[in-house]
Amino acid sequence: AELGPEWTVLHAVPVGAKASDIDHVLIGPGGVFTLNTKHHAGQKVWVGRHAVLVAGQKKHYLSHARHEAARAEKLLTAAVGEPVSVTPIVVFVGPKHLIIKQSPAGMVVCTDRSLLRWLRRRRPVLPEERVVRITAAAALPRTWHRNPTPPEVEPAVLQERFAALRTSVRSARRRRRLWALGLLGGGGAAVVSQASEVLNGLVNAGLS
Repeated sequence: AELGPEWTVLHAVPVGAKASDIDHVLIGPGGVFTLNTKHHAGQKVWVGRHAVLVAGQKKHYLSHARHEAARAEKLLTAAVGEPVSVTPIVVFVGPKHLIIKQSPAGMVVCTDRSLLRWLRRRRPVLPEERVVRITAAAALPRTWHRNPTPPEVEPAVLQERFAALRTSVRSARRRRRLWALGLLGGGGAAVVSQASEVLNGLVNAGLS
């Protein structure tokens, strides 16, 4: 088994007053994470404590990922009413080599192939009640976007994106309830596989 139905993945979460978004927000027993996916197929990636080089070119991925996580942490903490810790993850998709000379502090850098393995090894840090509360808060448009109809984005576009987030959360809740009641039976493995496929898809969907 890989990731089960107790995990929820939200995609392209719109934040702030403009058209910016967070690639993915992952919520589950192992914690809350923002995922920033970077597609550098066939390229050599070097990671140090304070820098990332892709094919010898410096990238500002670490600072951007930390900024996203700090933003999500602030917004979720305000929405939930108690501290919510968010860990940034930078996911490199299809690199030729990923060399981590020194791990950046307070964050995770990995490849799309190692992401699921790293998540599976995480010890639970959030009880189910906390996971449900954070997930419910994450589904609310007002948690992320103070101006849901900015001129840079059509109102219908934002409405559609938030509706997709709510649908994702409702689906995860239904899976959790069925799992807890034992109604999934032999179909449980299919649900676990589905959750894994979602994560596999998020890092291979061409998002950056």
